[in-house]
Amino acid sequence: QLQLVQSGGGLVQPGGSLRLSCSASGFILETVPAGWFRQAPGKEREGVSCISSSGNNTYYANPVKGRFTVSRDKAKNLLYLQMNSLKPEDTAVYYCAAVPNPYSTICTLEATKGRYHYWGQGTQVTVSS
Repeated sequence: QLQLVQSGGGLVQPGGSLRLSCSASGFILETVPAGWFRQAPGKEREGVSCISSSGNNTYYANPVKGRFTVSRDKAKNLLYLQMNSLKPEDTAVYYCAAVPNPYSTICTLEATKGRYHYWGQGTQVTVSS
């Protein structure tokens, strides 16, 4: 069964850090474009960061540039989102996604659910003092 399973997240104070993980089963994450998305209460889902199939290209939404880093661990077949200098406005449910639809080696920050074939279950990140 092809699926993504997320871990990480939780409650952190402003200025703190968290790392989200996304594990793939049934396919190799390192070979496909993948990304991270988030949805805050009352808002639409938005793209946060993504990485191309080669890993040579990464993209970040303006609000997280310089603070978040997307990466992959080949040996563990994991996708990561390292989040530093967290702000209250980063509070949201975060989702990983993989394999763009239609397929491209370049990832996209388009956040419509049909834009990627596979989505994680979502994990809550709350930034609050």
